[in-house]
Amino acid sequence: MAGKFEVKTAKSGQTHFNLLAGNGQVILQSEMYESKASALNGIASIQKNADMDDRYNRLVSKSGKPYFVIKAGNHQVIGQSQQYESEAGRDNGIESVKKNAPDAEVVDLT
Repeated sequence: MAGKFEVKTAKSGQTHFNLLAGNGQVILQSEMYESKASALNGIASIQKNADMDDRYNRLVSKSGKPYFVIKAGNHQVIGQSQQYESEAGRDNGIESVKKNAPDAEVVDLT
């Protein structure tokens, strides 16, 4: 099963999205956007940048857990991962974004 982006409306009325792997696990989540159009632009940006390794920042949280963000060409963060138990887990998450994002279906749940 291929990955997919799910576009949702938060209780605040803002729009956000998640990238899910084929098994349904959330790989990446977005920030909150004021409009659905902006969220869809964020998805397009992730699809465009997903295969570029230099767009990923491999980070460690204050609690010592590895995670990553993906940035657009303008260096703005367009998605953030969950926190992982290991650097290998984080790196597998990045590979999953590279594999799933470019051709992922966009499912509108707003």
